[in-house]
Amino acid sequence: MADAWFEAARCSLDEFRAIVERPTDIDDYPHASRSEQGVVIYDAAALTPSKECLGEIAEVLSNGPGIVVLEGAVAPGTIDAATVAFESIIDGERETKGEVGDHFATAGDNDRVWNALEKLAIADPDVFVDYYANDAIALASLAWLGPNYQMTSQVNVVNPGGKAQQPHRDYHLGFMEDDVAEEYPAHIHRLSPLLTLQGAVAHCDMPIETGPTMYMPHSQKYDAGYVAWRRDDFKEYFAEHHRQLPLAKGDAVFFNPAVFHGAGTNRTADVRRMANLLQVSTAFGRAMEAIDRRAMVRAIYPSLLARLDAGVDRACLDRAISASAEGYAFPGDLDADQPVDGLSSPSDAAIVRRALDERRTPQQLDEQLKEPTP
Repeated sequence: MADAWFEAARCSLDEFRAIVERPTDIDDYPHASRSEQGVVIYDAAALTPSKECLGEIAEVLSNGPGIVVLEGAVAPGTIDAATVAFESIIDGERETKGEVGDHFATAGDNDRVWNALEKLAIADPDVFVDYYANDAIALASLAWLGPNYQMTSQVNVVNPGGKAQQPHRDYHLGFMEDDVAEEYPAHIHRLSPLLTLQGAVAHCDMPIETGPTMYMPHSQKYDAGYVAWRRDDFKEYFAEHHRQLPLAKGDAVFFNPAVFHGAGTNRTADVRRMANLLQVSTAFGRAMEAIDRRAMVRAIYPSLLARLDAGVDRACLDRAISASAEGYAFPGDLDADQPVDGLSSPSDAAIVRRALDERRTPQQLDEQLKEPTP
């Protein structure tokens, strides 16, 4: 019987190696132009949104190496116009916000624009429309997630000398510490990669010395990877065996979020390596009803306090919190709560539980709860 739960201590590097050391057979992907270092590469201009083409890309992302490069995905003029807008946003935020946090790299090594999608739309609507009317971005998103997907983006600029990220997996489970990820059953580990698609559009030429993203092809097929990537033996193997492809300005790379990856070190003296990081989410990641959970929390918190003071078992109260408060930190305002000390800010449920532990008043809890996202 397959494991119902994954634990970091039981992960096997030998099992991982048996998966990732399988070669990529380019003959399996007739729409591709070539394979390089195990990554499947397409000419974006030659792709069509046919079911055959979409199905092939989905196959690469799921059962193949997990990574596709779409060469020439975004026109150079559109890239240049968006780069001007992003640089203006970065300059403005540097003056007002100072050092910006990052998820998997040292704060200050990079320039980050959180919620670059919304900021570009407001700063330059015409450029936004030109950029996201792009058929290559849509094709990759449709292939993995189907229609009605939700787009987000964060601009990342790795400055000269910027250090490599640690290898990791991405959102959702990839943003959790091992002990938290281990609480989710194995079938959720298998589900998590199906909920999002990771992408990056190169806003400058990225030869290897600039530190383009490092990948471990086929690593998405190791089911226990969300609790394995922090282990030293997995990190060492990644450091010795990862793949790293140069990109040209306007190329786009899309990959299964469970692929082990990390930005490389920028070893140049003068190249600010800019990429627009795309994270596309399934339309299905939503509750059935629209609920004002903060209003619920404010209403029931006095009752929670009274029951705690009366000696009611805390586990019972935790279950009531789980049914009312938002238990997940995302989507979040990463401008207001940058991930400097961790991968996410605390959820509302965590704030309520801490307030109970500290016997805070309803007024004190209300001050801690942020304004609802509009």
